[in-house]
Amino acid sequence: MLTIHAADLVLPAGEDSPVAGGAVVVRGAEIAAIGPYEVVVAAHPGARVRRWPGVLTPGLRQWHAHWLLTRVYHPDPREVGELGTAPLTGPAFEALAPDAARMAGSVRRGIQRMLAHGTTHVGLGARPEIRQAVARAGLREVANAPRLAPPVRDGPHLDPFVEGHDLAGTAHGPLTVGGPADLAVFDADDATDLAGRGAGSCLATVLGGRLVFRRR
Repeated sequence: MLTIHAADLVLPAGEDSPVAGGAVVVRGAEIAAIGPYEVVVAAHPGARVRRWPGVLTPGLRQWHAHWLLTRVYHPDPREVGELGTAPLTGPAFEALAPDAARMAGSVRRGIQRMLAHGTTHVGLGARPEIRQAVARAGLREVANAPRLAPPVRDGPHLDPFVEGHDLAGTAHGPLTVGGPADLAVFDADDATDLAGRGAGSCLATVLGGRLVFRRR
């Protein structure tokens, strides 16, 4: 089945120019076409259409997934009264000393929070249980640069823009016809606005053609 993801602005990244009122056609797990909405719809009659506000971009790359899933505790919603909602790092993580069962839940929630930040590609360490959890979620593992330390002084951040700074430095790669349908949609006006707002503005994440996150 074909799905057309349309947005106010499509930012393919790479050498391709932005497409105002653009759309990306997804066939299965691959991108079948990229172009102006009217052209794309006319060429693919009967396709399901998902219309999004804001900008549509490639999915993002999170270099610090290993750290975020092994040295951070992501509280369960049922623990808000005790722990709050923010990820626990550093001394707070050490003081909590979560056991294996608690950390397994944290890993699942951490992966969901990465997806909620437009992440589709992650760099990982060697722990097999983490790699298995990431693989089950469908996230794509990329060769990891020597970046297992936190990206900023006060600890790691779920927002890949903290280290990547702009879309060119944060996207997993350009959207290309025939390439994997890994993309994200953000509540932003353009690339500059997106870098300023950060990945917390994510509205939707598509991974291998599947809608894996949608902000309610």
